[in-house]
Amino acid sequence: MSARTIMVQGTASHAGKSVLTAALCRIFYQDGYRVAPFKSQNMALNSFVTADGGEMGRAQVVQAEAAGVPPSVDMNPVLLKPTGNASSQVVVLGRPLDNYTAWDYHQELAGKLWGEVTAALGRLRGSFDIVVIEGAGSPAEVNLQDTDIVNMRVARQAGAPVLLVADIDRGGALAAVVGTLALLSPGDRSRVKGIIINKFRGDVSLFQPAIRFLEQKTGVPVCGVVPYFNNLYIQDEDSVVMEKKNYRAADNSGKVEIAVLRLPRISNFTDFDPLESEADVHLRYVGRDDILGQPDLVIIPGSKNTIEDLLYLKQSGLAGAIVRLARRGVPVIGVCGGFQMLGQELKDPEKTESSIEHILGLGLLDMQTIFAKEKVTSQVKAVVVGDGAFLGGYGGPLTGYEIHMGRTELGTGARPAFIINTRSGRQVHVPDGAQSNEGTVWGTYIHGIFDNDAFRRQMINVLRKNKGLDTEGQAVIISTEQKKQAGYDRLAGLVRQSLDIQLIYRLMGL
Repeated sequence: MSARTIMVQGTASHAGKSVLTAALCRIFYQDGYRVAPFKSQNMALNSFVTADGGEMGRAQVVQAEAAGVPPSVDMNPVLLKPTGNASSQVVVLGRPLDNYTAWDYHQELAGKLWGEVTAALGRLRGSFDIVVIEGAGSPAEVNLQDTDIVNMRVARQAGAPVLLVADIDRGGALAAVVGTLALLSPGDRSRVKGIIINKFRGDVSLFQPAIRFLEQKTGVPVCGVVPYFNNLYIQDEDSVVMEKKNYRAADNSGKVEIAVLRLPRISNFTDFDPLESEADVHLRYVGRDDILGQPDLVIIPGSKNTIEDLLYLKQSGLAGAIVRLARRGVPVIGVCGGFQMLGQELKDPEKTESSIEHILGLGLLDMQTIFAKEKVTSQVKAVVVGDGAFLGGYGGPLTGYEIHMGRTELGTGARPAFIINTRSGRQVHVPDGAQSNEGTVWGTYIHGIFDNDAFRRQMINVLRKNKGLDTEGQAVIISTEQKKQAGYDRLAGLVRQSLDIQLIYRLMGL
């Protein structure tokens, strides 16, 4: 029997579709169903690598975790990774296809990918009881309806009832709902079976007249009003959240301060969520207009366009500030693209990522990187081979994943920081990353390295010691996995209380 379906669409981007989809996945999972998320086309720079080496959007990984199932590229068959203005790398079923302009993608390619979308959806429907489908942007974007492979065309294909979500926190939610429905064709409008008001602040009882208006005006029931919430430890794939995390704490006397560079094309910034969750860490994102100051650690994150983002660091003055801090002994870490920036030079002879073929790096590690079209995507296991205060003495295993398009060669003044011993389940012996002679500057291609709880805690305690803070009593290791699972449960509880879940079950025929 084919799985039942429900689809979550929004009146606009950032209405909360991804989080509500994750909540429904968790609720159905708690109720004993085999559940899978699905988003046919996602645009994001935060991605993940599955066990078989396929790349997919981070939001669908979060939803799969909430559903209690391993992530699969079928859950996100088309991933668009922006490389610059109006251009993206297109990843299909986990593998990069090529870079396309927005015009070429929508006019030439999108329609050809419909077969991949329907096949992936069909495989999920044949393996699960319920598939929770997420739309993208708004279904009322009339300029994109002819090439739609992510909103109402998917709802029609799946026979899915649609829940329309509006973000009341940004204002204009009632007009957004009424306007969205008015712009849909009669057939698509009839597919909208429920309305959800999201991110509500205040007394819901005062909102009842608005609910009655919406139901009378549209003929569609309001399934519920979800309150504004945060601090549930649900990973976000949208870089907008970083703008709220750039403040400098007035008093960091009992904490270590970690500054993450907010690159224009930052990718996989969820790498640093586990650091932010530590009670004795103040983590902030620093961009061109922010003050870097005197942090205890600087991290340069991944980037979808490493050379362009390195140029941004140089033009903004942040590159010089980082080098000065490093020369004074402040630790600097680079992850993936940020690791590549730490070297002497970066070369892109085939213009894989940028039109710039050569640029000097920050010169903090003796190495160079050459970009190539081949993309490395794999889950990995590794061990530390570096030394010094940060890496030395850690003998435990590490897990993470690689997503990069470059080969880094070390000079005589650098040595590997890690050895990858398993790639996508195969035994290997591959040096990874590099560290300086002093050990205060190091980098790695391994995303998710700070999800390793004991490794993360050791690093924070080194920073505490460097700052003259007591490390006694700071040995409590927070389980990132347990914290995530608890967050999904709290999210499900909040949404279950806010929505008419029985109505949603009836809409699905369950």
